[in-house]
Amino acid sequence: MTSGSTSAPGALAAGSPTVPVPPGVSRVAAIDCGTNSIRLLVADVDPAAGTLVDLDRRMEVVRLGQGVDRTGRLAPEALARTLDAARRYAGVITELGATRTRFVATSATRDAENRDEFVAGVLDALGVEPEVVSGEEEAALSFRGATSTVAALRPGPYVVVDLGGGSTELVLGTATPDAAYSMDVGCVRMTERHLRSDQPTAEEEAAARADVRAALDDAARVVPLGRAATLVGLAGSVTTVTAHALGLAQYDRDRINGAVLSVEQVLAACDDLLHRTRAERASLGFMHPGRVDVIGAGALVWSEVVRRVRDDVAAAGGSLTDVVTSEHDILDGIAWSIA
Repeated sequence: MTSGSTSAPGALAAGSPTVPVPPGVSRVAAIDCGTNSIRLLVADVDPAAGTLVDLDRRMEVVRLGQGVDRTGRLAPEALARTLDAARRYAGVITELGATRTRFVATSATRDAENRDEFVAGVLDALGVEPEVVSGEEEAALSFRGATSTVAALRPGPYVVVDLGGGSTELVLGTATPDAAYSMDVGCVRMTERHLRSDQPTAEEEAAARADVRAALDDAARVVPLGRAATLVGLAGSVTTVTAHALGLAQYDRDRINGAVLSVEQVLAACDDLLHRTRAERASLGFMHPGRVDVIGAGALVWSEVVRRVRDDVAAAGGSLTDVVTSEHDILDGIAWSIA
């Protein structure tokens, strides 16, 4: 793929932005298109000062990865939902006057035989060619986004976990990544593969946990999880579990970002969400409607990751007692990469 990190032509050529651009600042647009959601960040980045200021950060659940684990193809209706959202994002980018746009596509698109249809559709909608990045590049971008804020508050080395719809990235590092691995494990993939009942049966749960544990065994051969001083979780499944653990009545990004929870709090919240019915999950005030049917699998994956990192740290002679949640993630990493 050629880089999408270029000034957007055609419909995205910015005129006078509705919000003035401060001197010395780059106004950029970052788009992350995953298996479950497509997200946009328009931000002012000052590389000299090391600051990133949000102008607009939004998310739509489009379920691009609908059925990809089974069929190997992007479904026509999933493509249509995603490209409709991309066209709406084009209007926001134009209005705010971002001069550089980077569109990153991840797990579902990597796996799809017909991803060229997706690439052509995005190019038409945004005037920017999407980059279908590798799991390792996705991990590096997530690490940069998360540690841009966590590093000032918590010691490294960090294990950063980006738990998505189709894949989960694990990255170990301090200032920069030392090791990274992308597992084909995520909330949508595990729901479609295993958790088909409402509520999941014991057999379904056991099969899903075995799948995740096998993937973590492979990951641990590449990423030495036992070296972690701080475990950081990113993305919608993790932030939703955190909202539940905090007992929030509504989703509150400021309360969730930087939240430090004990391992026991995380595991209890995961277990509760996994075993609720769909109706019970839908009734929770912080629950995005697009996550209701997949959050059980997301919670299961997160619980297995947290347990594995805790146990590997203990086996290495250390102690991991808590987990940090970050709302700064791959979007921030994409924005930094083009500023």
